[in-house]
Amino acid sequence: MFRTVLVANRGEIARRVIQACRELGIRSIAVYSEVDADAPFVHEADEAYLLGDAPARASYLNIARILEVAKQSGAEAIHPGYGFLAENAEFAQACADAEIVFIGPRPEVIRLLGDKGAAKRVAERASVPIVPGYNPQHAAAPDELLRAAQAVGFPVLLKAVAGGGGKGMRVVDAPERFAEIAESAAREAQNAFGDPRLMLERYLPRPRHIEVQILADQHGRVIHLHERECSLQRRHQKIIEECPSIALDADTRAALCDAAVRLAQTVGYTNAGTVEFLYEQTDDGGQFYFLEVNTRLQVEHPVTELVTGVDLVHWQLRIASGEPLELDTPPVRGHAMEARLYAEDPDNDFAPSLGELRVYRQPHLPSVRFDSGVCEGATITHHYDPMLAKVIAHAPDRLSAIRRLVNALEQTVALGVRTNQAFLIELLQHPAFIAGALHTGFLEEHAIRAAPDATPEVVWMALALAEPLMRASQRTPATHDGNQGGFPSPWEQLGRWRMIGMV
Repeated sequence: MFRTVLVANRGEIARRVIQACRELGIRSIAVYSEVDADAPFVHEADEAYLLGDAPARASYLNIARILEVAKQSGAEAIHPGYGFLAENAEFAQACADAEIVFIGPRPEVIRLLGDKGAAKRVAERASVPIVPGYNPQHAAAPDELLRAAQAVGFPVLLKAVAGGGGKGMRVVDAPERFAEIAESAAREAQNAFGDPRLMLERYLPRPRHIEVQILADQHGRVIHLHERECSLQRRHQKIIEECPSIALDADTRAALCDAAVRLAQTVGYTNAGTVEFLYEQTDDGGQFYFLEVNTRLQVEHPVTELVTGVDLVHWQLRIASGEPLELDTPPVRGHAMEARLYAEDPDNDFAPSLGELRVYRQPHLPSVRFDSGVCEGATITHHYDPMLAKVIAHAPDRLSAIRRLVNALEQTVALGVRTNQAFLIELLQHPAFIAGALHTGFLEEHAIRAAPDATPEVVWMALALAEPLMRASQRTPATHDGNQGGFPSPWEQLGRWRMIGMV
C-alpha cells in the first residue's frame, strides 16, 4: 500500500479521499487554490500545498505545479477525484512519466474511452447494443451527416465526439434546418473540446439513464457492483440518483451488468469506472443501449456504497497499489437515494447563488449520509461548482428511502445563499417520481413549483437574538408561553426552523 497519496481535487471529493487515506493508514497531501485556503479539506489533510490563484487553470488544472508538489511532498500516487483532471489522459501520462501512480485507468484507456465515437466502436466489438446512428471517424460535412440522418430517420441527436455535459449536442426534428444546426454544434464542439467532429444517433425521446459501477484490478479481473438510475437531470446534469432501478427486471439487469463487464474486459480496464446506458421502455419490454464510459469515480458513488457495503475509494487505492480484487459482486441491500444540494437560485433558471454561507447545519440522522465540502462562513464563488452537499439516504425499500431523504433535506439549514433545497423536496414528493415514472425529460414534462427559498425575516431575527435569549432563559423563569415578557419572541415564531437547533 502507498505511504503517501496526493489528492488533486477540492471540496467534498477531496475530503472523501482524505478520509479513505486516513482509514488505510496513508499520509494524505492536499493541494488548494488561494480561495480554498481555509476549506475543510485543507485542514483535514496531513499536509497542504498552495497551487495558485482561484481560476482552475492556475490551480486545479495546473499539471506541472501538481506534479511539482507531488515530488516535493514525497507522494507515490495521485488520486484525481472527479472533474478537473480526473479523465485527462495527458495528466495520467504525465504522472506515469514522473513515476507517480495515477489512481485510475491507464492513459491509453482514458484516451480511447474519452472519444465517444471510439467508445461506441469498442462497444460494438464487445457485442454491447448501441443506438442506431452514424459514427464517422473523420469530421463529416453537414451534407454527409444529413444523408446519414435521413437514413436513420428523424428526429436525430447530434453529439460531439470528444464532448460531454451537453456541449455540441442538438436534437434535430426535420431536415430543413439540419445543416445550420450541425454547423452550430460543430462550432460549439470546437470551442469546448478543440475537436469539431460530430456523430448522430436516433433520438430517444423518453429514455431512462442507467449506469453500472465496475471495479477492475491489474490482474485481469473485472466485477460489477450493480446499477444506478440517474434519469432525473437538468441540462444533462444529474440531480437525483438511486439504486436499484425499479425499471429493470432480473434478466435485463443481469444483461446490462454483464455488458458493462464485457466492455471493460475488451479494453483492459483497471480501477473504478462507470459504464452508462440509455434504457428505452417499450410496450413489449425494453432495450438498453451503450452511452459512454466515465473513467473515474462518480459523484453518485455513495449510492452504491450504501447498498453493497463496499468502499469504492478504498478499492481504488488498493487496486492502484497492485492488490488483486478479492471481492465478488455482493447482493443489493435495501434502497439508496442521493440528492445534490446546490447553492443555486431556482427562480433564476438555477443559476449559481454566490456569496457567504452564513449558517450551515447538517442533521445527524440514522441511515443518512452527508458528503459535503463546505462549512459555515465559506464563500461560494463563480470559480467552482456550487454544490454544498450530497445527501444520501438508505432504507429497506424505495418509498422509505424517499421519506428518509426528504426528512434529511427538511432538517438541513443553509442560509446566506439561495439553494435548491425546497425544489428537491418538492421533486422527491411529486407523484410521478414516487411512482417511478422516470426519464431524462422528466423536469421538462412536470412543472415542479417549489415554495420560494427566501429565508423568513424571523429566522434572521432569531439568529441575532438566540444566544442572549437562551442565556436569559437560564436566569429567569419563563411564562406559560415560554417568553420572558409574555409576548412571542422571534425564537418562538420559528416553527420548523426551531426544531433544527441552530444554537
